[in-house]
Amino acid sequence: MRTEAATLPGTSERPNEDWAAAALPASGAGGTVVVLDGVTPPAGDDGCVHGVPWFTARLGGALTELSSSLREMTLPEILSLAIRRTADAHRESCDLSHVRTPQATVAMARWDEERVEHLVLSDAVLLLEAPDGAVRAVLDARLDHVSPETLRSVEATDLLRNQKGGFFTAAADPAVAEHAVTGTTARTSVRALAALTDGAGRWVELFGEGDWADCFGVLRNEGAHGLLRRVRALEARGDRVARGPKALDTAGRLRRWKRHDDATAVYAEL
Repeated sequence: MRTEAATLPGTSERPNEDWAAAALPASGAGGTVVVLDGVTPPAGDDGCVHGVPWFTARLGGALTELSSSLREMTLPEILSLAIRRTADAHRESCDLSHVRTPQATVAMARWDEERVEHLVLSDAVLLLEAPDGAVRAVLDARLDHVSPETLRSVEATDLLRNQKGGFFTAAADPAVAEHAVTGTTARTSVRALAALTDGAGRWVELFGEGDWADCFGVLRNEGAHGLLRRVRALEARGDRVARGPKALDTAGRLRRWKRHDDATAVYAEL
């Protein structure tokens, strides 16, 4: 069993809002992978005195601890409890009713000798590789159905944030766990897995350098650091190489996108 994690900030001027962890028990019979991508609020307005990096560290730490120690609970139950615990940690000092209260996307997996459980919320990505090399991408596509024009408007985006018909992220409401994409796969059907924030997933979704199976091949051959180096090189070249499914709008025009994003990848061989 082997794990590797790598993360890069989008800019040196802001703290990295991604968070990742991999936990392997001493018995070697299973493990947990957790990856979070903190949502950057416009102009830093989120009603919280702590900030997004504090939130992702708190939530990520709770998810890692709970998923490792409470094997009898499902991943949605773990996410719900972790959100509640994190909210309780700053309920007295911060406005948790603020629509942009610190929040994050989530990709996590947990495995033992019999099964592999997964959970994805918002635009993080989880990849599962079968023994024959086939790769399955677990995605929460709800954000993809929101128009680019809407996402460019803070007010319009807020109306869809954690609302039915919109998209969901882990924030202060434990009930959001009910909206996560979840599933279970037989342990014998998974030989390796990977969790990516959307900054790392740009290799496929923004730049179109290959599909998710190709992306997994990069992770296997070059490691998590190798994938992130490739993404940064493509970002440096800019619009000339943006040709993935998220690079163009429905009219075939290049969408606006920030040059660099926080990027995190965790790779685990089971």
